[in-house]
Amino acid sequence: MRRGEQLCYTDAYARSAVGLVTAVLEGTDGRSAVALDRTVFYPGGGGQPADVGWLLRSGDGRAWAVLGARKEDGEIVHDIAPGEPPTLGDELQAEIDWDRRYLLMRTHTALHVLCGVVWRDYGAQVTGGNMEPGSGRMDFEFERLSGDLVGEIEVRVNAEVEAGREIRVRVLPRAEAFAIPDLIRTKINLLPAGIDEVRTVEIVGLDLQADGGTHVANTREVGRVRVAGYESKGRINKRIRIVLENRLPGAG
Repeated sequence: MRRGEQLCYTDAYARSAVGLVTAVLEGTDGRSAVALDRTVFYPGGGGQPADVGWLLRSGDGRAWAVLGARKEDGEIVHDIAPGEPPTLGDELQAEIDWDRRYLLMRTHTALHVLCGVVWRDYGAQVTGGNMEPGSGRMDFEFERLSGDLVGEIEVRVNAEVEAGREIRVRVLPRAEAFAIPDLIRTKINLLPAGIDEVRTVEIVGLDLQADGGTHVANTREVGRVRVAGYESKGRINKRIRIVLENRLPGAG
């Protein structure tokens, strides 16, 4: 498949895009998968779920529900509900469920704020993480984590959110990226050796990480973060769960 334009990596606020069908693939359970030469769908990765939404055909207004998206040979493909799929060359409008995406963007940025605070103030590395719209968890190598410390972390995270820090996304040559101290914050470097460029997400003045997900442009968009709990996953590994208290619909 010829790789199409993948707007999710360059413009997280793009809600829809018009593209041509470049491939129709057979899936399971009567489903098909469609590739476009231009799309806004995020295919999932790094703990962030894939987008859902719709494909709308120009002319007759036919619509297909997109149940998810994924990467296949570097291309983003859209898994659609069972039924007759679009055909090659069809012009479709790819439209994401924006309220869900925006909530995921806010959640992802909140987790980076948490990661930045824990690394800066306590020197703890990340060992894992995951998220759903409005909630998420991060696992740290953080042997001395306690209830009192968790309360302190929540206060510090919200102070960083309220500081209105800008979020910047860049794509760097691999050598330049790996020259940045502490860019890889996870315990294990998960970046494949064959990747020549590294996408970075910076919360200015707080955090800089290699990351492929979607984020808001300013930490104030996150809203108030509450630490919903913490638990031990072993003597050293500890898990912190967060929720966003204000689930506002997408901005703009």
